[in-house]
Amino acid sequence: MTRRTLPVLVALSLAVTAPVSAMADNLGAAIVGGIIGGAIMNSQKPRQKTYVKKSYNSAARAQNREVQTSLNYFGFPAGTPDGVLGSRSRTAISQYQAHLGYPVTGALTEYERQFLVSSYNRAQLGGPQVVKILQRSQQGPRALLTAFQKEQGGGGTMMAGGHGGFGYAGLPVEVSDAVDEIAQSSEPSAEQLLQRAGFIQTADLNGDGKNDYVIDTAVTGSSFWCGQTECATLLFASTSDGYARKQFMYKLNAQRTNKITTADFQCDYAGCKMNDPMLASATAVPAPAPAAPAPAAPQAGGTTMASASISAIPMFTAPAPTVAPSLASYCDKVGVLTNSNGGYVTAVSMTDSQLALSEQMCLTRTYAIARGESMITQVAGLSAEQVDAQCDAFGPALAPYVAALEGGSAQDVMGQVRSFALGANMSIEQLQSTGAICLYSGYRRDKQDVALGAALLLVGAGQVPYAETVGHHLSQGFGVTQNGETAKEWYDLAITALDGGAEPVYAPSQKGRVELLKAATTGVPSGQPAATPQPAALPTFKLE
Repeated sequence: MTRRTLPVLVALSLAVTAPVSAMADNLGAAIVGGIIGGAIMNSQKPRQKTYVKKSYNSAARAQNREVQTSLNYFGFPAGTPDGVLGSRSRTAISQYQAHLGYPVTGALTEYERQFLVSSYNRAQLGGPQVVKILQRSQQGPRALLTAFQKEQGGGGTMMAGGHGGFGYAGLPVEVSDAVDEIAQSSEPSAEQLLQRAGFIQTADLNGDGKNDYVIDTAVTGSSFWCGQTECATLLFASTSDGYARKQFMYKLNAQRTNKITTADFQCDYAGCKMNDPMLASATAVPAPAPAAPAPAAPQAGGTTMASASISAIPMFTAPAPTVAPSLASYCDKVGVLTNSNGGYVTAVSMTDSQLALSEQMCLTRTYAIARGESMITQVAGLSAEQVDAQCDAFGPALAPYVAALEGGSAQDVMGQVRSFALGANMSIEQLQSTGAICLYSGYRRDKQDVALGAALLLVGAGQVPYAETVGHHLSQGFGVTQNGETAKEWYDLAITALDGGAEPVYAPSQKGRVELLKAATTGVPSGQPAATPQPAALPTFKLE
């Protein structure tokens, strides 16, 4: 029966490209969601096979569980870590071996096992370099394996793998490290970047007789380093023992044609600063406009030319279309701040609650994309484009609940999406699988309506910690009007669920996330007493 059902499901998936208005009811939503969720659930059903029972000692099982846990983290699905390396685990091992270029045997050598487990442990420890790789790569956690392998093979650091630790010809090691760092998040290779005009400029800026270096990321094409309105530039000033790196951001004009040059920097004994030409021009006093000439009096009996009166006619132009803000671009900028600060804000170190919430929003986006990439490999018979089309068609069924966020309380909207989930002709597991994949689809394509609808579906399907995602969107204004009060209600739902023992859906190994969310939503760092609120000044958030 299953073999006959799958072609029918694939055929239904092609049918969902009909007008989306036909999908805006529970039945249509159930059909679309059932295809995605059902495909995952079917792929996870155990097949009837005959196994030969084997005996394992406890040490071997513990070691195998480590392997299975590590494989699952890096996106090679090995199933439940039970300590038995069955066919599914062997398939995952083969995928891991193929990813790193090892001989594909389905059985790990001791070196391959140690590298896998140590990479997993290193990823769990986190740190600025791990954060950088996860934020820049579209591969998710698998990118860590590649970076760790390059580091091990090249003998340098993850940020210095391209030049082997000796520097590109004519460039200091510090500058070469930065070239490799930029190349990791852009399409051109490090060698190609070095050939681009304006990428690296030199001048003796501090007057010590040595070349100083300026890197302009505007020519890289990387959205991580250069966003829609501003770009990063790196200055390397010579010192007695090498080069000191400093990073600046400069504004782009509307045409994105302006560049930074060495003439825009000023260095002295106290350090270096950048004079942004765009900021200087923005504060300059404009020259007075010339007085308009008085209109010539028409001659008696003559004919007045139409052009003579045009200046008196007011000109009305249509306003420029509003472009929805890009969360991907926003997270690129947040990532730059996180890297320059040496890592994520914690509950103890927090001084800017908005930065802390922005970092956590971008972190949850990264985890959602990584999880979705892993799950989509289990959807048999559907391409990524077909999955995206189904998630887009699923959107109208959830649009009323997204719209309800504009004025409804968190409790009211959550009750509505729960009723929707219970009325859909799908199991809870299928709803959760569909929500996770559509959350990935929305974030990957920067479609915030799809992502926000998927997050609401997950909350309605019983995964209340996803309320944090809804809170982030409301807090930062992506896909919905910014509303700090309602955002706090959604944050409180997630925090209450996590405090009550709910399984974390984001960064489960990162300690202190709940405390950070509590501190950020109240604006008070952990360990500091909150000021006594004045009833007339602060809003009261009442959850029913």
